[in-house]
Amino acid sequence: MKEYRGIQSARGPLVFLEPKTGVQNGEIVELRDETGLRRARVIRLEPDHLVAQVFEGTSGIERDDVYVRYTGDHFKLELSPDILGRTFSGVGQPIDMDGSFFGEVRRDINGRPINPMSREYPRNYIHTGISAIDSLMTLIRGQKLPIFSGAGLPHREIAAQIVAQARLKDQTESFAVVFGAIGITQDDAFFFMNYFNENQVSDHLVSYFNYAQDPVSERVMTPRCALCAAEYLAFDLGMNVLVVLLDITSYCEGLREISSSREEVPSRKGFPGYLYSDLASLYERAGILADRPGSITLLPILTMPGDDITHPIPDLTGYITEGQIVLSRSLHRAGIYPPIDVLPSLSRLMKDGIGEGYTREDHADLSNQLFSAYAKVGDARNLAQVIGRDDLSPIDQTYLDFGDAFEQRFLSQSATESRSLDKSFAIGWEILKILPLSEMDRLSPERIRRFLER
Repeated sequence: MKEYRGIQSARGPLVFLEPKTGVQNGEIVELRDETGLRRARVIRLEPDHLVAQVFEGTSGIERDDVYVRYTGDHFKLELSPDILGRTFSGVGQPIDMDGSFFGEVRRDINGRPINPMSREYPRNYIHTGISAIDSLMTLIRGQKLPIFSGAGLPHREIAAQIVAQARLKDQTESFAVVFGAIGITQDDAFFFMNYFNENQVSDHLVSYFNYAQDPVSERVMTPRCALCAAEYLAFDLGMNVLVVLLDITSYCEGLREISSSREEVPSRKGFPGYLYSDLASLYERAGILADRPGSITLLPILTMPGDDITHPIPDLTGYITEGQIVLSRSLHRAGIYPPIDVLPSLSRLMKDGIGEGYTREDHADLSNQLFSAYAKVGDARNLAQVIGRDDLSPIDQTYLDFGDAFEQRFLSQSATESRSLDKSFAIGWEILKILPLSEMDRLSPERIRRFLER
C-alpha cells in the first residue's frame, strides 16, 4: 500500500495519524524512520484522525520524519505444531535459544469468543496435583476458573506448579499447556524458565513472556497471542489445552494506561468503561466446540489490589467465569502452602465433572462434608478467642483439632508434590475421623460404614 509521510502527534504508546479512507479498526500500520521499523495497531477511528498503539513504544519518534504505511491486515501470529517447547515474547517473537521460527499458518490474535450455541458442556477434570483444587474445587475441562491472589502471596509458585503437574485422567489423549506471563519482572521470568526446565515440561508447553519494561501496547497483546496459540492447538490439532495467564491485573492496568492516553472517560477506579466486555472477549475464548475435537481450559491469575475482592478486576472476572480460587493471607502467614481459602472458593462446573466415571464415586460426598465441617471451624475459633479454648464445649474443641489437621495435612503440601486423587481422598477421609459420627451430616450411612469405621 501507499506510504505517507508524517504523523499528527505521539503521546505515550499512541500515535495520532491523518485519517485515510478504507482503514479498519485493528489494522496494522508500519512506521519507518531513521531508527528503524515499528509496528502499530489502529485502535480508534475518528473523522479528523486515527489512533494507533505502537508495540515498540514512541520514544524517539519525530513527527515529520516518519513514513507511515497501512498494511491492510490485522496482527497475526505465526503458528505450527513446532510452537510446543518454544518461548516467545508477548507479541510472538522467539526469545529462546532455538533460533528463528517459521509458522505453517498465520492467525488473527483476536480470534472470536465461542458462540454459546456451538459449545459442548464441559465434562471430565484436569488433574493439578494440588489436593485442595482437585478435591474441593475441581478444574473441569473447558472451564474458566480464575485464581484471586494478592501482593506477596505465592501465586507465582502455584502457577508454575500447575503448569508442571497438570495432566488428563486419560494420558493417551493429547494435552498441552499455554503459559502467558503479562507484565512480569526479569526475576519472575528466570524463575519460570528454570522451573519448567527442571520439571521437563517443554515437550507440551508453549510460553509467551511480556516483561514489565516492555511497551504497554505489547502487554495487552500477550493474552491474545496465548489464546490464539491455544485455539490453534485445540481446534486445528485436536489437543486439550490448559491456558494459564499471569497476571490479569497487569493486563487491565495496561488497558487503563492506554485508555488514559486516548483521553477516554474513566469508569470505576479509572479503568475504561469497556473493561467488562474486554475481559469477556478473552475469557469466552475458552471452552469446547461441539463439532470439533480439542478443548481450551482457562486459568487466569490476578492479584487483587489491597486484597479487595470487590475491586473492578476480580469483581468483573467473577461475573464472567465459573467460580474462583481465593488465596488467603492468614494461611500464608501461618506457613500453609498453597494458602487456598476454601470457604469463598468454588468451582461451579465441578458437580458435572466428578463422581463415578470421572474421578471417584465418593468425591462429591467427601467434598461436601469437608466444606461443611471446615465452615464450623471458623465459629469455634472465633469463640475460642473470646472465652478461651479450655472453656469451649467438647465438640467445639474437636472442631479446632479438625481445623488444624485440615490445614496442616490436607491443604498443606510441598511446592513440588503432585498428589494423586486417591491420596488426597485418603487424607480427607482420615481427618474426618477426628469428628464424631454425629457430625457427619452430609454423608449417607453407607459412606460412613465404608470410610469412617473406627
